[in-house]
Amino acid sequence: MRKILQIILLRPVLWFANKFSSRPVPERISKSLSELKEQIEKQPGKKGPLIPFNAENGRVIVFSDQHKGAKNGADDFMLCEPNYLAALDYYEEKAFYFISLGDNDELWENRWPAVKKNNAATFEKEKKFIQRDAFIKIFGNHDLAWNTDVTTAFEMEKIYGQKIKVNEAVILQTNINQRPLSIFLTHGHQGDLQSDGNWFSKFFVAHIWAPLQAYLKVNPNTPAYNTTIKTLHNQIMYEWSAAQENTLLITGHTHQPVFESLTHLERLYRRLIQAKNENNLALTEEIKKEIHFREPEFTAVSADYLEMKPTYFNSGCCCFSDGDITGIEIENGFIRLIKWEKENQTPQRCVLEEKRLSELVSDM
Repeated sequence: MRKILQIILLRPVLWFANKFSSRPVPERISKSLSELKEQIEKQPGKKGPLIPFNAENGRVIVFSDQHKGAKNGADDFMLCEPNYLAALDYYEEKAFYFISLGDNDELWENRWPAVKKNNAATFEKEKKFIQRDAFIKIFGNHDLAWNTDVTTAFEMEKIYGQKIKVNEAVILQTNINQRPLSIFLTHGHQGDLQSDGNWFSKFFVAHIWAPLQAYLKVNPNTPAYNTTIKTLHNQIMYEWSAAQENTLLITGHTHQPVFESLTHLERLYRRLIQAKNENNLALTEEIKKEIHFREPEFTAVSADYLEMKPTYFNSGCCCFSDGDITGIEIENGFIRLIKWEKENQTPQRCVLEEKRLSELVSDM
């Protein structure tokens, strides 16, 4: 049956995918982000909460893009699950606040009952944060159904033991060096024609279009699977954040970690310049080897990467093909890009980048 439908529907499906696929448009993204931030500031709770945050002793972990699946060949989360479970144990023990930043559940490729059945262990770990009122769940484009489905509250209560609201964003409000700072967190699909239209278009994409694409095995061409779009999308997100006053933007969506507005490759180039200036030949050669290894993962380096404001961060994802996961920590006055990876078959936390918030704000 699928092959017959592929023959009949492939051409119109491809036309529709091309017309409404993810093509980052700066004006559309900027407008969507600005409106969302303003709505939360003026009406906290409608689109997401506005939370007072003490940056000096507060603890927050941000993970995104788990894409929890059905434990089948298409499940990108399955290899990462051990690292994810170990990470949640660590952050629960240390009493972190957990923000799950969208695309937590892969509802484009799977029906919800299959996701729920095959990820009971992760839902139980997440439930511990909810029980101490330390959990925010954000929807993304791959679990957009949580924003349109009338059964969302019922389903959340079934897996987490209590009703929770699935939000579009959250703002943490704090003060650094006697200066107000808003940390604005959202999935980052805003401005995407596939998932950021009116209520009807969102409902159509979540409940009709996405399942049809998955059934027919048509690539939805989202930033996570297209390196050109991925890099461009991060650049547009940065440009919006750099234009805001006293604001840091943290997103997911692209699966590409970003720290202080720079990708890993851009930070390597910056370190290379520093090593050369210090005449550190050994470090220079080491960084050159790392750059050569990493360059195939990226399509571009921003022309102004040495002058970019440190206003944009991306948590990466929890579905890398090697089983690693990345996230953003904010703890005791620091912001960090972290990775959880297996070392001798044991999940280990690794700090990739770190900066004091006070230094970061001074550089904005």
